Amino acid sequence: MILILPFIAAGQTSITLKSAIDTTLKNNFDIQIASSNVKINTINNTAGMAGALPAVNGSLTDNESATTILQKLNSGSEIQSNSATGNTLTSSLTAGVLLFNGFRVYATRERLRDLQKQSELQLNLQIQNSIAAVMAKYYDVVRQQGYLKIMQTSLDVSQKKLEIVSDRKRVGMANDADYLQALIDVNTMTQNLKSQQLVVDQTKTQLLQLMSIKNYYPFTVKDSIVVDKSIELNSVLGYLNRNPQYLSSEQQVRINEQVVKEVSTLRSPSLRLNTGLNYNRSQSTAGLTLINQNLGPYAGVTVQVPIYNGNSYKIQKETAVFNVDIAKLQMESLLNSLIAGAVTTFQAYSSSLQQLDSQLNSVQLSAKLINVVLRQFKVNQATILDVKAAQASYETTGYQLVNLNYAAKIAEIELKRLRFQLGN
Repeated sequence: MILILPFIAAGQTSITLKSAIDTTLKNNFDIQIASSNVKINTINNTAGMAGALPAVNGSLTDNESATTILQKLNSGSEIQSNSATGNTLTSSLTAGVLLFNGFRVYATRERLRDLQKQSELQLNLQIQNSIAAVMAKYYDVVRQQGYLKIMQTSLDVSQKKLEIVSDRKRVGMANDADYLQALIDVNTMTQNLKSQQLVVDQTKTQLLQLMSIKNYYPFTVKDSIVVDKSIELNSVLGYLNRNPQYLSSEQQVRINEQVVKEVSTLRSPSLRLNTGLNYNRSQSTAGLTLINQNLGPYAGVTVQVPIYNGNSYKIQKETAVFNVDIAKLQMESLLNSLIAGAVTTFQAYSSSLQQLDSQLNSVQLSAKLINVVLRQFKVNQATILDVKAAQASYETTGYQLVNLNYAAKIAEIELKRLRFQLGN
């Protein structure tokens, strides 16, 4: 199976980090949802939604009736009909505009602007989060493939060890125990390699899921983990108050403050100008009035003064003030969390970088050790246990190097996400 893997991979699509990010930005569901929220808040951010524009309404009512009429007049005459039909037609065109309501319109308009700004910040935040997630998974594929290469090298050593033992056994210089142990080692490493290949394939599927690919397909990733070693903690900490997540929480404080202003205006008088045109026509086949019709405009001013409503407005304002305080506490808590997260991530980043050089040296030494032990084993100057110990040392140091590279890269991605640098 190992021999045919290169031929299978040759026909597969290759995915680069750039193509993975570009596809994610185009297809990601969370980004699309955040983008739709921006459009919704942009649509709502109008003078009409704030109540500043006039409201115009038209109505038309047409009623047919059949009634019994009995009318006795003081002149002594009498009108009586058992099936008098009638029609009443009423229509109106009305318009009203708010002249003053304690600046509630202004506060509402400001809240709508802040909601739009907040949704734009949340879209930017979602873009950074999505890029960070797909980058982390992309390099996880690279990490798992790194494990696979280490296992393949260890399998090659086991196969070489089996060849040496088999040659010895043919000339009677190796016992059955060494041969069986070498054979077991080859089978074990082969199984481990197959299990790791499954992990690689599953990680690739998870990467396609983050890219919002609906049709899963095999692909290759030909990349290595290269860590940016130039990040400084102060540059990250100095940017946190401009981080979209923090700015979004700051916008929430402003939104809640506008809500306080809106609620405060409920206790203020409101002044509205009303105007319109009415048309009324009624007719009947019997009765004193056979036709009554009127048409004419009207205009007026409505003043509404709130006097008492069970302290409802007062309670609403107190609640709104508490919401402002809560939003400020959440903003401070978020900044504190961002600072703590940046510091701990930078500590992991620095620690991983400090260990990389020495760990790389350990891997190189363990690789040399395998070659030395194999040569000694070939001339019967080392035992099969010595070879296994050298293999274990190579695998351990190799895994540690891959993990350190991956940990440093993940820390780099997070630090750049906090600085809003991903995808730039």
